[in-house]
Amino acid sequence: MSKSDIEFDRQHIWHPYTSMLNPLPAYKVESAKDCTLTLDTGHQVIDGMSSWWAVIHGYRNPRLDAVAHSQIDKMSHVMFGGITHQPAIDLARRLIEMTPEPLQRVFIADSGSVSVEVAIKMALQYWLAQERPEKHRLLTIKGGYHGDTFKAMSVCDPVNGMHHLFNKAINSQLFADAPSLTPDEDWAETAGDELRHWFERHHGELAAIILEPIVQGAGGMRFYHPEYLKLIRQLCDDFDVLLIADEIATGFGRTGKLFACEHAGITPDILCVGKALTGGYMTLAAALTTKKVAETIGHGPGGGALMHGPTFMGNPLACAVAAESLAIIAEGKWQQQVAEIEAQLKQELLPLAKYSAVKDARVFGAIGVLEMHHPIDVAVAQKRFIELGVWIRPFGRLLYIMPPYVISTNELNRLTVAMKDYAETQSSIKRFNNQRSKETSRLNSS
Repeated sequence: MSKSDIEFDRQHIWHPYTSMLNPLPAYKVESAKDCTLTLDTGHQVIDGMSSWWAVIHGYRNPRLDAVAHSQIDKMSHVMFGGITHQPAIDLARRLIEMTPEPLQRVFIADSGSVSVEVAIKMALQYWLAQERPEKHRLLTIKGGYHGDTFKAMSVCDPVNGMHHLFNKAINSQLFADAPSLTPDEDWAETAGDELRHWFERHHGELAAIILEPIVQGAGGMRFYHPEYLKLIRQLCDDFDVLLIADEIATGFGRTGKLFACEHAGITPDILCVGKALTGGYMTLAAALTTKKVAETIGHGPGGGALMHGPTFMGNPLACAVAAESLAIIAEGKWQQQVAEIEAQLKQELLPLAKYSAVKDARVFGAIGVLEMHHPIDVAVAQKRFIELGVWIRPFGRLLYIMPPYVISTNELNRLTVAMKDYAETQSSIKRFNNQRSKETSRLNSS
């Protein structure tokens, strides 16, 4: 990238969660193949992020490339109002086949955030159709993240999330404490007492509870006990509240199950999927719901229509690639791939908890996390990772990887070695600072 290009990017292009006054460095990618990104300098880095958890089959996957080329020769887009097409039919059929039997109705959306908006609209219209407008609020758990659009922001963590600046502009929702027990801990019946309290006290106004099942992603990379999810499903049934499962990050095998809800053996009333849906090729998501929810809405006001219709809904190009991505998943190779990734992450990451700069090391499925004691300087860390030949994008105090399923043992090792390098370096800095502080205190006291 020429100096003028770098300067243009810096001055004019707004990157995610970045200030235009002092933006983080942006590295130019020229090409990508399998698990490797090639920068404009010719330097190659192993992608530990799956391009924000989406590129599960690797870059330039031959099957997905072929489908994309074939579809674009037919039509790249056509409106979905009053028109349908084979890619959308194929995609919906595959989604219905691989999700639990009650989920029979599919709304194809533009992105994960939009699918959350659609799911919330479904829940609200469901109760309006039953002439129960008082059931209009949402319950969620702290520490969650559901997207950047306004209704999605309203159910993200209101204090430690990324959207606290907008708290006065978004609807006030209800937030229960985040589950405290991890999947590795023993379940205690008292752990669900607070959740029961929320349902007992607020069920009359609750349209739905929305949460990320088992794994809270961008809100903190936390893993919680499946029994919480079982309890929530039961509470929803007992108190007449819908359950929305946001599986945008966890769906399609990331946690070791096809969907994270399977760890608890439950089915939501509405399921949101996205990210890996197209294998990371382009933006696409979906909200699936039951026949009961769909038909109840159908008998409601507004002619029974679900009041949402994006311009690029059901985009044929995206649907064709997504259908092929799901065909790859249906072959089942991901199960062994994710199991092997999890085993290697546990062997190579969990021991890093011994370093003084590391607060916690945790692994779940193809997710590896180092939680540091202090916030990470992203620019400094990113520069070091590039030098080590890896692409890892930390946030807050979290250094984590969610690699493509097709990653090799050696490639994954290079990622974990880079994380170890960071943990060692930060621990050395911490020891040095502690020693200097002690010496300064000794000199001041003498």
